[in-house]
Amino acid sequence: MTISETQLGRIDVMKPWLGEAEAQALAEVVASGWVAQGPKVREFEDAFAAGQHAGFAIATSSCTSALHLALVVAGVGAGDDVVVPSFSFIATANAAAYVGARPIFADVDLHTGCVTAATIKAALTPATKAVIAVDQGGVPVDLEPIRALCDPLGIIVVEDAACAIGSLYRGQPVGSTAELSAWSFHPRKILTTGEGGMLTTARQDFGDRARRLREHAMSVSAADRHASLLAAPEEYLEIGFNYRMTDLQAAVGIVQLSRLEAVVRRRRELAATYAQAFAGVEGLRLVSDPEYGMSNFQSCWLEVGPAFPVGREVLMAHLASDGISARRGIMAAHRQPAYAGADTGAAELGVTEWLSDHTLILPLYHELALHDQVRVIDSVLRAAGQP
Repeated sequence: MTISETQLGRIDVMKPWLGEAEAQALAEVVASGWVAQGPKVREFEDAFAAGQHAGFAIATSSCTSALHLALVVAGVGAGDDVVVPSFSFIATANAAAYVGARPIFADVDLHTGCVTAATIKAALTPATKAVIAVDQGGVPVDLEPIRALCDPLGIIVVEDAACAIGSLYRGQPVGSTAELSAWSFHPRKILTTGEGGMLTTARQDFGDRARRLREHAMSVSAADRHASLLAAPEEYLEIGFNYRMTDLQAAVGIVQLSRLEAVVRRRRELAATYAQAFAGVEGLRLVSDPEYGMSNFQSCWLEVGPAFPVGREVLMAHLASDGISARRGIMAAHRQPAYAGADTGAAELGVTEWLSDHTLILPLYHELALHDQVRVIDSVLRAAGQP
């Protein structure tokens, strides 16, 4: 295949599903004259909370800022330890560092890529104040046993649901059984606002404080001051942050929420096609639903084991030569230079390192055409030596 053919026929690993409805929603916000955090943000928060069965939803500038706020309102700070999976985007560990705490890396389950009560228990220290449990790639984490371990110890569990909008845990929306959950609307996620995030919580005290902190901890919000002809003087009750979402982003999010069911259904259909195609290929394992939940397949990752004719890196290069963009699987954060030499505990991380070294993410997005998915499948099978 020539370079021009590769460019023309490129299959990306992910594309957001955006269209005329989002463009119209943006135009309406622009015409309104109110583009900062305002009524559309509140509308988005209310719709999101209802859909996720959450008590309170606070829109933020990113999932990272939502994680940071979650730890702040939970009272985590200097001298505390926070158990996090290494098998996650580095923002999960960074959130602990932001509040002056020490991230302690826990291993994950080989099948789901998520932490478990057992892997968390192995990483607990006398100073553990919080655990961040990640729904990795959209696979729901088994939260009940984790809370059964942590709640009696006074350890707060934060659910990093960055990838998990539309996933189900024991028949309920992911995040609905957590005291605090953080969500991402980055373009790689299946619901996007360009950038942006959300914090959901079951506790009003957490929600009220997070809502203030995201806006410099002002006693009166900017939207409320704007609505008043004679605004009351504001006070700054503590040191806060600028973690606001705009009405422009929220307008897109409202449209995206209306499409969520269709997006998840389509992604699961595409994942099922991959699963059927690779079921009999020795050395390959596609991520699948755990017995306690349903994934949205935000990341459709493929494990490349020793029985496969080529390794993960060679398979990725083979796909790239066919104009197909795959990605390496989730990073192992404890290997990153930012945490090199850091005292983060002594839990064994063998599964994390195995998955990080032997998985890749396949192209999967709402508008992936059948003929393009067939190209991906055929390329993998040829690498396996099948015609």
